[in-house]
Amino acid sequence: MNKVYPDAATALKDIVKDGQTIAVGGFGLCGIPEALIAALRDSGVQNLTAISNNAGVDGFGLGQLLTTRQIKKMIASYVGENKEFERQYLAGELELEFTPQGTLAEKLRAGGAGIPAFFTKTGVGTLVAEGKEVREFDGERYVMERSLVADVSLVKAHKADKAGNLVFNKTARNFNPNVAMAGKVTVVEVEEPVEVGQLDPDQIHTPGIFVHRIVVNATPEKRIEQRTVRA
Repeated sequence: MNKVYPDAATALKDIVKDGQTIAVGGFGLCGIPEALIAALRDSGVQNLTAISNNAGVDGFGLGQLLTTRQIKKMIASYVGENKEFERQYLAGELELEFTPQGTLAEKLRAGGAGIPAFFTKTGVGTLVAEGKEVREFDGERYVMERSLVADVSLVKAHKADKAGNLVFNKTARNFNPNVAMAGKVTVVEVEEPVEVGQLDPDQIHTPGIFVHRIVVNATPEKRIEQRTVRA
């Protein structure tokens, strides 16, 4: 099975459709699949539900898809840094499912592991638990959370071999492994492609069984969300 595609647009061409759920790796602008997000924007698909820790910034990352009004719903933990997100949400033009950060990570990991739901203490007694089952275990109350599975997952990795085994770069690892697991089809944007056998098996973060397609973006922009320097 050839998993390597010539570019991001080709890798997404026959798998993205209107109304899909798309999971996207990254934390802020760290470890986001820049080329794949741009290709998703250019594909013109509409009415997407996007699962991501946050929604990028105005004009970059997932913020591009908000500008083009391709996202109808966000499932996210943090939505600051994005004025267009704020405007659409407050105007009732964008649905939002706020999810605690650790719960979001576990929703994706559990979905990828075939676990349909789990119980967590996070959110008990708050708006997060409204309408959800709450059960007691060992004298403590827990809320049941449904896991997440995406139609397509977009992931950023530092290295990948042709079998799809992935290595992430430091904090760019963030949500990417869980997003990779949760996708029915997972597409990975990688900076450094290598041959099978070149990666130390003990250093592989995500095995190739979760990866369906690979595209190379050797020189991503890696924009900084908030740059602070000394005077």
